[in-house]
Amino acid sequence: MKLELDPTQAAFRDEVRVFIRDHLPDEIRQRLRRGHAPRKRDSVTWQRLLNTRGWAAPHWPTEYGGAGLDVARRLILVDELYRASAPQPIGFNVNMLGTVLLRYGTEAQKRFFLPKLANLDLWFCQGFSEPGSGSDLASLRTRAEREGEHYRVNGQKIWTTHAHQADWMFALVRTEQAARKQDGISFLLIDMKSPGITVRPIVSIDGQHHLNEVFLDDVRVPVENLVGEEGRGWDCAKYLLVSERVSVASVGQCWERLDYARELASRPRCGGTRLVDDAKFGGELAALGAEVRALELTAWRFLLDPDIGRTLPGFASVLKLKGSELIQEITALLARVSGLAGLERRASDGADALHADAATVSRYFFHRATSIYGGSSEVQKDILAKAILG
Repeated sequence: MKLELDPTQAAFRDEVRVFIRDHLPDEIRQRLRRGHAPRKRDSVTWQRLLNTRGWAAPHWPTEYGGAGLDVARRLILVDELYRASAPQPIGFNVNMLGTVLLRYGTEAQKRFFLPKLANLDLWFCQGFSEPGSGSDLASLRTRAEREGEHYRVNGQKIWTTHAHQADWMFALVRTEQAARKQDGISFLLIDMKSPGITVRPIVSIDGQHHLNEVFLDDVRVPVENLVGEEGRGWDCAKYLLVSERVSVASVGQCWERLDYARELASRPRCGGTRLVDDAKFGGELAALGAEVRALELTAWRFLLDPDIGRTLPGFASVLKLKGSELIQEITALLARVSGLAGLERRASDGADALHADAATVSRYFFHRATSIYGGSSEVQKDILAKAILG
């Protein structure tokens, strides 16, 4: 199987690189290069620029504001954004909810929400996880009771990324009890300004506020905000999770972080020596680079060969598992390269106050969660065991 770009794909890659070079604000690029997470205004600014080309939602049909890109070009775009230290389009909007609406949404929902999702006029968060549910998402207990043309929603969500910034939430709620716990779950769109919603911050191990608890107390949600059939929200959830497969390995991010590690290691240390000239460090960089390249080729095989997904059902788990391990190894390397400067932290309330090197340590801590979110490494290993052993 051919695993190199053909001339049209190479031309598209060059087109993307020129667009990023000419349009990505340098201040945003520099912040992300130093390891900071994008601020909300960074993401809004850049996603709206991408949206002028349909690249904010590259896989969507053109009639809904996308670019209709095939899998190969979509992967090229994702990797080039990572390599250029540019923000990715907000996945909750584009890869998750947008993809679900295209499959299960009404025409009215598509016409109203999709343009706003692509242009970040509305920012969505994901209301899936709940206290006590762990990886068993189907055990959720948030209830939605139908009352005429509204649902009355009561419950709690946790680990809700960017809920404090979000305008809306897409959530799984239980609308009926059923013999099988995956049944009786519905997929609702909830306006975060609705009375009865309380958001409480959770400060994670990196010292930043990404996560939240969300409490829903007698929140009224119009029935027209139901996506798909009542009680069949599990179908939407499964489809949403499958839609993440293009970027699950984060190969471009691995390459960009490795390149930044090499850049930091090229700075003179005390005595004028450079870490990049150390043979042991050079060998570590080379070994990690070889592993990223192997992951990259594996990802291309998975995405471009339609038979792999059918004949090897655990293949996507290989990408998620290895991609999580590699980004953790690379961010750990960056934290070591930063040295004592990486431990410096100024009194502040946000990532902007981190010393340039301290941001790399903050991201190291952030990426400890990579092997948990999107399907924990333990779950991926279970899937692989079942696929291999039957």
